Amino acid sequence: MHVVVNAAVSADGKLSTRRREQVRISGDDDFARVDRLRAESDAVLVGVGTVLADDPHLALDEPKLRDERAARDESPNPARVVVDSSGRTPLDARILDDAATTYVVVATAAEPERRAALADAGAEVIVAGEERVALPEALAKLSDRGVEELMVEGGGEIIFSLFEAGLVDELSLFVGSLVIGGRDAPTLADGAGFVASFSELDLRDVQRIDDGVLLRYAVESDV
Repeated sequence: MHVVVNAAVSADGKLSTRRREQVRISGDDDFARVDRLRAESDAVLVGVGTVLADDPHLALDEPKLRDERAARDESPNPARVVVDSSGRTPLDARILDDAATTYVVVATAAEPERRAALADAGAEVIVAGEERVALPEALAKLSDRGVEELMVEGGGEIIFSLFEAGLVDELSLFVGSLVIGGRDAPTLADGAGFVASFSELDLRDVQRIDDGVLLRYAVESDV
């Protein structure tokens, strides 16, 4: 499986405010780029924190892109994946509608009743790991379902966990021209953080988009 992390951060590396409120960091040209990246992916993955904070839909905005996927005998929208160890995804979340297949990945610790409710709400529930989702197992099970190009859209906790597990192949990072600040504001890679051994990146491309810059990295070494 090929895993691409895509994110937009402020000039000081923040994903959003300390209140976890959405901030428009990039502009229309970058939104179009992200839509294209989604269209080229088999699935788009987020953590449950992003679902709870933003209620994303993760469907394509541009009808032309849906038509292009259909011409390739693919579903109009890529599948959607929520990493949700305990099954906290709201049953009325937009990500559970019928625009695309939605996989909710839970741990065995998630209550059976909650798993059943998510399935009734439209999710295909995948179990991977015991107390928390085991990401290598989760991605292997997604691969078994035909997901080979996986786009990750956040948030910071799941992005860090994927880097920590050595599962990221590329990072596409839009850096916007604003400062958000706040010691409690989420960053690109939250979680415990590395101490001595780090995920090393190889800068492959720099491009100005809107009023910011897009940095494209390949991941050089696993932790």
